[in-house]
Amino acid sequence: MITSFGAGIFVLPHGLHVDRDGNVWVADSKGNEAGNKGHQVIKFSPDGEILLRLGTAGKPGNAPGQLNEPCDVITAPNGDIFVADGHSGQSANPPAGATGRTLKFDRKGNFIKEWGKIGFRPGQFRTPHALAFDTKGRLFVADRGNNRIQIFNQDGKLLDTYLQFSRVSGLFITTDDTLYAIDSESKSKTRPGWKTGIRIGNAAEDRVTAYIPPHPSQTRWFEGVAGEGVAVDADGNVYAAEGPVSRKVVKGGITKYVAKPRR
Repeated sequence: MITSFGAGIFVLPHGLHVDRDGNVWVADSKGNEAGNKGHQVIKFSPDGEILLRLGTAGKPGNAPGQLNEPCDVITAPNGDIFVADGHSGQSANPPAGATGRTLKFDRKGNFIKEWGKIGFRPGQFRTPHALAFDTKGRLFVADRGNNRIQIFNQDGKLLDTYLQFSRVSGLFITTDDTLYAIDSESKSKTRPGWKTGIRIGNAAEDRVTAYIPPHPSQTRWFEGVAGEGVAVDADGNVYAAEGPVSRKVVKGGITKYVAKPRR
């Protein structure tokens, strides 16, 4: 371990993003019982100094200055900030006040706009769980509860919808626009006939060209178990951040899939 920071600040650190300057952004998606932590996005310097907070600590809501179970955060090249908000939207009966939206802020944290609400129609969300940009600057949103990826421009205009990557929990797009989508939730009740795992394709089209299968599981013998986060290094090695279900099977937090040597 090189360093660590943030101890005692978070309730459930859920989404993680490192911007071009090395600053670390964390989406803290739950609140504590005392009502003084969580439901925020926090920006840290590379040394762990808090530089910015979005949302009101421990106070979920959809009023100005509030977030409600933020799932992920990402920044655009110009510094604009995008937050996927609303982890409970995929529930059969979302709690009162639950959200399903994407919010946009300027680089200083000033609110610009938001779009989306809980629902299944185009531009609506049932748990927007992860965010990624392709090289064209299009914003990919893993609309997990609706078993799709929705693609927007940075002003919230819906450009496309992908259905072949299944029930996506995590996204990663490389500099050559290879799209990696990890599915941790497909099963008979949520996505009949589909397996979990990592689906790979080109960000330009709704087509899977490669697949990393899930971990075998005695309790989920057909669909298997897979993690919730995915990342890829410069050598093409794939890293899966195991989730609450898959951790129990693999007995670890990260799984590395080594890229085949190039010929």
